[in-house]
Amino acid sequence: MDIVADDEVESTEAVPGVHLTQGAAGDEASIQRFYIEPGAEVPEHDHPHEQVGTVTAGALTFVVDGEERTVYAGDTFAIPGGEPHAAVNEGEVPVEGFDVFAPPRPNPDWEE
Repeated sequence: MDIVADDEVESTEAVPGVHLTQGAAGDEASIQRFYIEPGAEVPEHDHPHEQVGTVTAGALTFVVDGEERTVYAGDTFAIPGGEPHAAVNEGEVPVEGFDVFAPPRPNPDWEE
């Protein structure tokens, strides 16, 4: 069993106001924590990984296939691999949560 202690991992500011922290990665999936400041946007992108996650604080508005959907604290979501998607924190408080990627995405290239 691998354990990734939170205090052993540094966050990366992938784009302004969007902080991502890589967690554990196995053979089939990996996990990351996200912290998105009010007003910050994740630009449209895609990746081959299926992405499932949960918002633990705040509300995050996704745009997937031209449709806006808001995920609130306590909600979970799933985005198929290869599906272009974007997100924005339209609220006044930070959004926090976790993403799980399958197959693993332990060292993403944030410039993609």
